[in-house]
Amino acid sequence: MATIKTATLTFRIDPGLKEALRIAADQEHRSIANMVEVLIRGYCERHGIAIPHSEETKNNNGVRS
Repeated sequence: MATIKTATLTFRIDPGLKEALRIAADQEHRSIANMVEVLIRGYCERHGIAIPHSEETKNNNGVRS
């Protein structure tokens, strides 16, 4: 089975939001990074945004259509 590479995402956030995120992650027994991923996936699902598979992203060279 092939290993899936991950991408790094760095951003600034209000300290209060970061603390709320930490609490939410703790309540779900998740890491902060995994909680962010769950939240993004949920948003995309609710708004009909398709999440490309790693192979699709690689083939598109990061260019959105």
